[in-house]
Formats: sequence, structure tokens, C-alpha cells
Amino acid sequence: MKRPDVLLLLKQHAPQALQEFQLQYSALIRYIISPILRDPREQEECLSDITLLVWEKIDLYSESRGSFKTWLTALSRNTALNRARKLKNVPQHEELTPELASTEDGPEEQVLKKEQADLLKKALHTLSASDQALFYRKYYYLQPTAQIAAELGMSERAVEGRLYRLKKRLQIMLRRDGYEW
Repeated sequence: MKRPDVLLLLKQHAPQALQEFQLQYSALIRYIISPILRDPREQEECLSDITLLVWEKIDLYSESRGSFKTWLTALSRNTALNRARKLKNVPQHEELTPELASTEDGPEEQVLKKEQADLLKKALHTLSASDQALFYRKYYYLQPTAQIAAELGMSERAVEGRLYRLKKRLQIMLRRDGYEW
């Protein structure tokens, strides 16, 4: 039996859309958020947040910018990272005072970070598909080396060696473009 088109159901805000979405994509979302959020309760909360975000922001998804799965993985990762940051930054009985400085980046830092991210993306696109996938798994999806090694059928040492060589190659490319790693 063929599964209904979740994207179409979500865009129509059909009643069965959320249930079908969870059936088809909850395993993928859990796979993405579990290395970021270790606590199962936090993972469940995050999964609920992501489901709600998809429901609310489905109209922002555009097929011209990438696949639904790519959009969903980025949304899942960012939601989990935001949740992890909030959990880490919860003050322990600390009062807010005017003396506490903002930890947000200023406009200059934001521009520099954007330029650095653009240079890194450009360098990543020169790598093979398998090297790109390895880089994203480790540094974008924050998957543990042991998990990557098990899923790729490699030893952890082999994965670490490949990541080391990959980082060195990227450093050389980025230095050539004027960015110090």
C-alpha cells in the first residue's frame, strides 16, 4: 500500500497530515537530534517542537531550494541545537542585572561569521560526495565517531584519520582564500 504524499497533506493542513508525517519522518528526526540531545525526554520535546514547526512553517518550504528531506534535516538540527543551547544557558539561581553583558555577536562578528561560512561551503563543494557526507555527519549533525564508524563499516581510528586529513585539506583551501582556520 502506497503512503500518502505527506508534503501535500501538510500544505493542505489536512487532519491526518501530522500523524502521517510522524509515521514517515520521526525516525529520521530522532537520528538527527539524538547526538545533540542525549536526554530522551528532551528528544521527545524536541520532536514535538519540530513537528509543530513543520506544521506552522510548511509554506516556507520551496522545492526549488532543495528536497523536503534536506529542509527537514536542517530544521531538525537547528531546533535541537537551539534547545541544547537553552538548556546549557539556563542560569542556576542567577539574577539578571544591568551589569550582565550580552553574549550575542555584534554586526561585525555576524558579517565575519557569514563570510567564513560562505568560504567553508565553497571549499566543501570541492570535496567528493563521501568526504562531504563524512564532514557533515561529524561537524554539522554532531554524530559521534563511533556511530559514524559503525554505520560506514570502518574502525573509529580510520574515521578519525580520514577526518584529520579532510580538515587539513580544508585548512589549506581556506588559507589560500585568505581565511585562517
